[in-house]
Amino acid sequence: MPGSEPQTETIQEIQTLKNFEAIYEKNKKPINTVFTILFVAIVGYFAYDKLYKAPQEDKAANAVSFAQRYFEVDSMNRALNGDGQHNGFLQVMKKYSGTNVANLCHYYAGVCYLKLGDFNKAVKELKDFDPKGTMLQYTAWGLLGDAYMEMNKQKEALEYYEKAIGNKDDKNLTPTYLYRAALVCEMSNKTEDAKKMYLRIRDEFPKSPQSRDVIKNLARLGVTE
Repeated sequence: MPGSEPQTETIQEIQTLKNFEAIYEKNKKPINTVFTILFVAIVGYFAYDKLYKAPQEDKAANAVSFAQRYFEVDSMNRALNGDGQHNGFLQVMKKYSGTNVANLCHYYAGVCYLKLGDFNKAVKELKDFDPKGTMLQYTAWGLLGDAYMEMNKQKEALEYYEKAIGNKDDKNLTPTYLYRAALVCEMSNKTEDAKKMYLRIRDEFPKSPQSRDVIKNLARLGVTE
C-alpha cells in the first residue's frame, strides 16, 4: 500500500519516544541527581580556578620574587628561609601549596640545598618537584644525579644522568650529563658504556666544552679511531 512504510516508521519513532519517556519517568530522580552533581562539579571547578586558584598564583608569584633575587645572587640561606621580612622558598611552598609557584619552589629549594651541601634534602625537594609543563625536567634529573654522586650513590646517580641526557637537541645540558654519566660508568667498571657516551659527545656534540677531553678519555680506554 503506497505510503505505508513511512507511516510504519513514524509509529515506531513515536513508540521509541514513549519508551524513553517511560524510562525517564521511572528513573527521573536518580537521573536528575546525576545531572545536578555534574553541574555543581563543573561550576565548582570553574569557580575554584577563577576565583581562588588564579589569585593564589598571583599572590605566590609576588611572594616568591624576593627569594628568587637572593637565589640569583647566590645567597642560598636567605633564598630558602627568607630574610625576616620576606618569605623564602620554603615558606612560599607551604603557604601557597598547590600552586604552580609552590611546585617551582621545590626545584629552587633542591638547588639551594645542593649548593649548601645538604644532599638528602636536595634529593627530597627535587623529587617533590613536578616538571610537567616546565622546561626544567632534564635539568632536575641532572641535578638529582649530582646530588646522588655527592652521596657516593653511583647507581642512583647514573640512573638520573641517563634520564638527563634524553634531550638530544639540547647542546648544553646533554653533553654535560653525558660526560658525567661516562665518568660514573668508568668508576663502576662499565667501560663499554663509558666509551659509547664519550663517542656520542665526540660525534654529536663536537663543539661542546666536554668534547675537548673526550679524545683523551677515549684513548685512555683504548679507542684511537
